[in-house]
Amino acid sequence: MQNQCTRWQIVTSPSVRDQTKLQTNSPRFFSLLPRRSSNKSKKNTKTVQQQQKRTSSKMLSNYAELFLICAIILMPIFYETSSRFRYYFKIFVYYAVVILNSFVFIPIFLFRPCDVRNLTLASKFCRLASPIISMKWEVRGAEHMGADRAMVMVANHQSSLDILGMFDFWHLMDKCTVIAKRELFFAWPFGLAAWLSGLIFIDRRHAQRAQTAMNESTKMLIEKRTKLWVFPEGTRRITNEIHPFKKGAFHVAVRAQLPILPVVYSSYHTFLDTKNKVMNPGHVIVTALPPIETKGLTIDDIPELIERTRNAMIETFKATTKEVENRFNLSGHGMTPAKGTTTVISRIAAALPGGVSKQPTMTVAAPPVRPVVELIEPEARKIGSLLGGGDASPIKEPTAYRRKDVQRD
Repeated sequence: MQNQCTRWQIVTSPSVRDQTKLQTNSPRFFSLLPRRSSNKSKKNTKTVQQQQKRTSSKMLSNYAELFLICAIILMPIFYETSSRFRYYFKIFVYYAVVILNSFVFIPIFLFRPCDVRNLTLASKFCRLASPIISMKWEVRGAEHMGADRAMVMVANHQSSLDILGMFDFWHLMDKCTVIAKRELFFAWPFGLAAWLSGLIFIDRRHAQRAQTAMNESTKMLIEKRTKLWVFPEGTRRITNEIHPFKKGAFHVAVRAQLPILPVVYSSYHTFLDTKNKVMNPGHVIVTALPPIETKGLTIDDIPELIERTRNAMIETFKATTKEVENRFNLSGHGMTPAKGTTTVISRIAAALPGGVSKQPTMTVAAPPVRPVVELIEPEARKIGSLLGGGDASPIKEPTAYRRKDVQRD
């Protein structure tokens, strides 16, 4: 029996081995086996990719930190040496403050939409841009602005900085709205915040529509004792003069029998030059003239009313601009000294004996020793900081880039 079993094993064992070999060599057998090696390779690739992402994010953060450090170090240098950089930096700060406040106040304005009192709230924060860009607004005639009555306020328009000046004294006017061009509404988020603040947008391309929109706002002005601010020149110009007025604001005033309050900004020509991208620290005098009554006037009297208003504003414009130039010894973009004044270089040259000779000589006589104080300006200039804190006026402009701008011109 044992022999038979062994014989059977001997006979059958080769066939079983052959079958197992065939099964193991078949592709179906390999498909059933667990793929350990492929799973491991996938895990390895995932870990490698994660490590690459981590290293790339670290590199980006390092580059960002390096860029920020370089910007912080180089910004004061560029600010003090480049007038073009100062110009773009100040404009950027101004717009950034306004846009940031628009984002913040839009949800608050939704609680009382189209209410002019929203502008008073927003102006308290937007006015913070003035000391940052070294601008000072000197307001005169505040008692006329603060009168609790409806009126039409007309002002000369030189730059978008006029709005920044309005932020500085908006609390004096209390309830006041502005006539603005329709294109500003689409400049979001500022346009949306302005609409929620009760601004009146008109289409300047269609005079009839613009006149209708201004007439419809008359009832609101009378009922709520709200002031209407208009730039009658229509567009902004820095040409050191007041251009002819359009009739829209005067039509509203005559039809509603509302007084006209002229407001005059002194010239920006003493610190701003948009063509050459120069914006020095500025001092602007804003003068509110006594209101001009329109009771009893008709539409036929509008041309005479426009001429009388414009002449009064031109006279004030020239007087205040001349005052700023004389006060800070400026003439033209705040870079060139006014006539009759001397610079540091001219004073040093005058202090030397015999002046400066044009022809070189072999022997130079030693000048007598003079006090150092005589070679320095008698009025010491304060060095303006990057943030322009305190009394931001042209006298605080750093003399380093003042001289550079003079030489460039």
